[in-house]
Amino acid sequence: MIMTTVSVRHAAVDDAEAVGELFDEYRQFYGQRPDRTLASGFVRERLQRGESIVLVAGSGDQPVSGFCQIYPTFCSVAAAPIFVLYDLYVRRDARRSGIAKALLLAARDAAVSAKVARMDLQTARTNGPARALYESLGWELDSTFDTYHLTI
Repeated sequence: MIMTTVSVRHAAVDDAEAVGELFDEYRQFYGQRPDRTLASGFVRERLQRGESIVLVAGSGDQPVSGFCQIYPTFCSVAAAPIFVLYDLYVRRDARRSGIAKALLLAARDAAVSAKVARMDLQTARTNGPARALYESLGWELDSTFDTYHLTI
């Protein structure tokens, strides 16, 4: 599907179901079991509490074909606010239409407006298309730090 004009906007609480559908697909991409109720509830709670910035993008009859979720936080070393772009997903039938790029550019614009020091993101090493897109937009791979997780 080729979309000619992509529009991006900030999601509202009323978008939680539509974004939740995409968020559920995104979670499945990373090996999680389908759970639309969990996904929509998680998105709704973030939006209600103002804990994340959710951008949605689409075109024409598919106004919500992709989303990204950004968590505002801080970098202690820089002593400055930063954004973590934690989630980025585009519906399979809308890929390669410019939606992911439009979301990334809108996220960058939000970061500039918020005057954050930088944006961070992570992706799977095997996600070649995403990595290529990030690098084409100026994102740099961190080769200094390793990421560790502690499951609680």
